[in-house]
Amino acid sequence: MNISTLNTSTSNTLKLNATIDRTDEPLEFDGPTRLRVVAYPTNEPVTGRTMLQAQGLHKTYKKNRVSVPVLKGVDFAAQQGKITAIIGQSGSGKSTLLHLLATLDRPDQGEVHFDGHRIDHLSRRSRDHFRNQRLGMIFQFYHLLPELSTLENVLAPIMIGRSALSYLMNRRSIHNHAKELIDRVGLGHRLHHKPSELSGGEMQRTAIARALVTNPDILLADEPTGNLDQETGAGILDILKELNREQGLTIVMVTHDESIAKKCDAVVRLSKGRVESVA
Repeated sequence: MNISTLNTSTSNTLKLNATIDRTDEPLEFDGPTRLRVVAYPTNEPVTGRTMLQAQGLHKTYKKNRVSVPVLKGVDFAAQQGKITAIIGQSGSGKSTLLHLLATLDRPDQGEVHFDGHRIDHLSRRSRDHFRNQRLGMIFQFYHLLPELSTLENVLAPIMIGRSALSYLMNRRSIHNHAKELIDRVGLGHRLHHKPSELSGGEMQRTAIARALVTNPDILLADEPTGNLDQETGAGILDILKELNREQGLTIVMVTHDESIAKKCDAVVRLSKGRVESVA
């Protein structure tokens, strides 16, 4: 990761996205305030670039004295602007790989890089910020907050990522942005409904809008249609493909469904914790 020595009076001329990190991360900002920063690449697209890459990932989970090796030296690459499917049978390591790519967990061995910058070794706070600003995530079981409305669930990542003052000063534009996303996924009439009042498909649509609200560079989806009936799942897949086609959004999607994998630009097949094939 490249960290430059900046002068705070001129740093606003640099095309750099950075977050102040007061942890013990060994990355320093040698400006007058001596604050530590973690630098990330800008949002500017670079055609044909490898956006997300992993090398030699190993992961073993332990319970008491029992060790369960899940990943055994997995390499992975997702190209910008493409939809990449990770497919395999139950227990093949699909979800574990996605969690490592998303920095939700750390590998025992190996590295994860985002746009050329290593991310798996960052501090917890820096990884949290990275996910909030750069990644959108969709889960099989939605993970919506039950006490919040559709609009409030979609707004949650922005409220977490901004200070209270910043949120209040930009409240109108933030809410308009969230409402536009909700309308795009077909839930404009469900703004104030809570998850218990939504169908499975509507909850997943809410989760998609939430994943997109911070304008992420890449969307990671863990079995996004796995908990839905065939017709509803097809509708969710259509939304994802439309986002990829119209916005060039990079998507990495875990699935066990061969028919879904065939519609993706690239397919990485896992078997027993190893990459079986790449197509």
